[in-house]
Amino acid sequence: MSRNLRDGVEDLEIGLLLEALFQRYHYDFRNYARASIKRRLVQARDQMGFPSLSAMQESLLHDPSVLDRLLGYLTVQVSEMFRDPSYFRALREKVLPHLRTYPSLKVWVAGCSHGEEVYSLAILFREEGLEERTIFYATDINPAALQAAEAGVYPLDQLRRFTANHQKAGGKSSLSDYYTADYRRAIFDKTLRSRVVFSDHSLVTDAVFGEMHLISCRNVLIYFDRPLQDRAIGLFRDSLVRKGFLGLGSKESLRFSRHAGAFAEFVREDKIYQRRDS
Repeated sequence: MSRNLRDGVEDLEIGLLLEALFQRYHYDFRNYARASIKRRLVQARDQMGFPSLSAMQESLLHDPSVLDRLLGYLTVQVSEMFRDPSYFRALREKVLPHLRTYPSLKVWVAGCSHGEEVYSLAILFREEGLEERTIFYATDINPAALQAAEAGVYPLDQLRRFTANHQKAGGKSSLSDYYTADYRRAIFDKTLRSRVVFSDHSLVTDAVFGEMHLISCRNVLIYFDRPLQDRAIGLFRDSLVRKGFLGLGSKESLRFSRHAGAFAEFVREDKIYQRRDS
């Protein structure tokens, strides 16, 4: 079989598998960036031991346990606490002074992965005296990721990087104040999640669920195609209070979105936007 024909068959298999995943389990990856989703599906096929994507699709349809394994490949679970410290410093120094003016706050971490970002924000808000008036919403489409996020347990070898990031982000305490450690893992203080709601939510299919003062969705949109990016950004616009804030990843932008006019650049270099008044 020629390479072009083989690639064509593989692309057809991908389309059918994603449609089956949506129809059977209501997980919609059909409008994710195709190159990225293809790479992850091929990796899943090879590492899960299937001879073809079609064979993986057949198994997925009849064996729900395959879904849990496949979601681990299709959802990106790479993060770290206070990732891109300048982003968190900008939140601390430029955004939180505005948020202080509200009697109560809602913060949404969309695509929370294993929870590193929501714990970072909980620590930041505690250091700035805003935690007690804030409810944090941490959402993801992967149940296993949400379970890990709620547990708040991380490998001990990651803590040196987490600690350095925290200090660069303007940390006002020692990160070690927030966790206990044994010989291989760090367990973050359960009080940090006392004001966190962990919930399943899909930016692809679900709707607005509250009025937020800050939405942080970083390094998620880069995996969507343009129409799906627009859907997500429209959802963020509709979920923010007037003059609420949206934080994106370092490689993401509103520049080409049809919803760009709804936002003003607030901290350009750290991809923090503010919803316009009207």
